[in-house]
This record gives sequence, structure tokens and C-alpha cells, in this order.
Amino acid sequence: MEERLDYTTLLNLATEIGFDLLQNGAEIYRVEDSVRRIFAAYGIPNSDVFTIPSCILVTINDEAGRPRTRVRRLTSSTTNIMRIERYNSLCREICRRAPDFEWIRSEIDRIDSSPCYSLFVQILATAFISFSFTLFYGGNIWDALVAFACGFILKPIFYAMQKYNSNSFFNNIICSALITVLATLAFHLSIASHYDKIIIGTLMNLVPGIAITNVMRDIIAGDLLSGTIKFIEALLVALGIALGAGLAITAMRLLAVL
Repeated sequence: MEERLDYTTLLNLATEIGFDLLQNGAEIYRVEDSVRRIFAAYGIPNSDVFTIPSCILVTINDEAGRPRTRVRRLTSSTTNIMRIERYNSLCREICRRAPDFEWIRSEIDRIDSSPCYSLFVQILATAFISFSFTLFYGGNIWDALVAFACGFILKPIFYAMQKYNSNSFFNNIICSALITVLATLAFHLSIASHYDKIIIGTLMNLVPGIAITNVMRDIIAGDLLSGTIKFIEALLVALGIALGAGLAITAMRLLAVL
């Protein structure tokens, strides 16, 4: 006797995979296409998946034609290419052999519990990125070393604010203002020669490059609503960075430091 398909469990698992993809920075079309393909692998060719950067809504019809819907609200997201790649591999494996749901659940738990880079490694990466971009934009070695120190300070502060769910707009204002103050003080103390190069090099860590790229990919794929929302988010990040740096420079000039 053919085993009946557990539509509720399948709906929950597919929605969770789509939610995790979205939470880790995947493009909208990738999220929706992955969820649809999972349903198709279990004999449900017609499914409705609606995704925006803050929400995913999935609807399927069971064997009696009754609609079943699941909604997940996303309050915060990050960019984790490693987890996106692992979820993509999981989706391909599901589409290839339609495994049992217990196996899918164990794989989801394994991916979610997989270790990310430690905070110390992230701090070092931020510092080296600041160092490299400062040299790239024309700073000298002393400017780059100051930028390295600024990057070493930037990451733990930004991480602490994110941990307590602080608003990202104000996070960028505070971090960019702090970096600007440190760079101008280094210039005032004659440690560095170009405070502008230090500021630009360090703040490149805050620039939403992947988000801007995903905006264009979403718009090209026809997801105009999602593309517009992400574009506004990227603009707010850029505005926060510019506002924090501008306020700090103005304050330092009023204090006659510059």
C-alpha cells in the first residue's frame, strides 16, 4: 500500500529551507525556485511561493484539494555564503532522490549547527580589509596600520550592537562616527598622513556590496517589489554611514582638531 504523503511536514520543511536561505542572504528568485522544486520532487507541481526580504509565504493543496499555508516572518538577516551553498546542495539532493523527511530534518539541523568563523577571525578579517582598502585608495603604510587598528575596533563594536538587536541604521551611524573620530585623532597626533583614506578604507567593511548586487539580480529576475525593498535598505545603510562620518567630521572641525 502506498504511503500517504505528510503534507504538513513537507510544507514545514520546505518553508524552513526557504526561510533559512532568505535569512542567510540568498536572492529572492533562488528562495522561491528552491521551495517550488522541493514540492515538485514529492509530486506537487503546483505551489505558490511569495517572498520578500522580510517574509516568506508558501501555499500548497493537499490530496483533497484543500489549501495549506505557512508564513514565516524574518526580522533580521545576514550574509553567509557557506550556508547558502549547503542549503543549495541539500535542495539538489532532495530533488534528485526525494528522501524521507527525517533525513531532511537532520540535514537542516546539521547545517544550522555548523560552526561559522569565530569572532576573532572575523575581527582579523575586518582589520586586514581595512588595511588593504586604505592602501588601495592611496594611503601610505602608516595610514594602513591605523586603519588596521580601526578595523580591529570596528568589528567587536558592530557585533555587540547586532547581538542586542540594535537598529542597523543607528549601528552604521555610530560605527562610522567612531571610525571617523579615531582616524582624525590619529591624523591630529601625526600618526597618519591621510585621515580620509583611513576612513574610506575602514568603512568599506560596512558598505552593503552584496545587497546592492542582489538588488540588481532581483530586478532583472522580475522581483521588482523585493528589489525595491532591498534597494531602500541599501540606501539607508549608505545614508547611515555618510551621516555618521559627516557628523563626526563636523564635530572634529568645530573642536579645531582638523
